[in-house]
Parts: sequence; C-alpha cells; structure tokens
Amino acid sequence: MSFLTDPPSSIKIYTVPHCVYCRMAKDFFDKKNFPYIEYDLSKNASLRENIFNLIGEIGVPVIEIKGEIFVGFDREGVERALSLS
Repeated sequence: MSFLTDPPSSIKIYTVPHCVYCRMAKDFFDKKNFPYIEYDLSKNASLRENIFNLIGEIGVPVIEIKGEIFVGFDREGVERALSLS
C-alpha cells in the first residue's frame, strides 16, 4: 500500500531530521545509485498520522519499495526488495 501516488518503481523514505538511521538509509541508496523520494514527517502531520495508522507504531525511517514497507533501516530486507541479494 502506497501512502502517496508516485511512480510505481520509486523508493519512498519517510524521515525526520537528525535521525541517524534515516541518514544511513539515504546514504545506502545514494551509494547504490537508487533514486528515492524523501518525505519529512516533521513537516507533515497528516502523513505522519497515516503512517502510524498503517504500521501501528512510530519509528523512522519508514521505507517503501514496490509496496513493501520497512520500519527502520533493514539493510537485508531493502537489498532483497531491490533484488540485490
């Protein structure tokens, strides 16, 4: 389930400022040359609420790849979703 309407192949990452794991995830995508769309949850209360209602917890980053949701930076899961492993 996608939170926002974007191209289906896009990677979406929901972050907050000063989040170490958010930075790690973005660095991973940058190093692998995977483009992503970033949404700052500190600036969008309705999106933050939608994500909480969907996943039932507050945690960042939330990463969406091909409709699969990851809470936190699950490198192995992300690599699998991107067909890197």
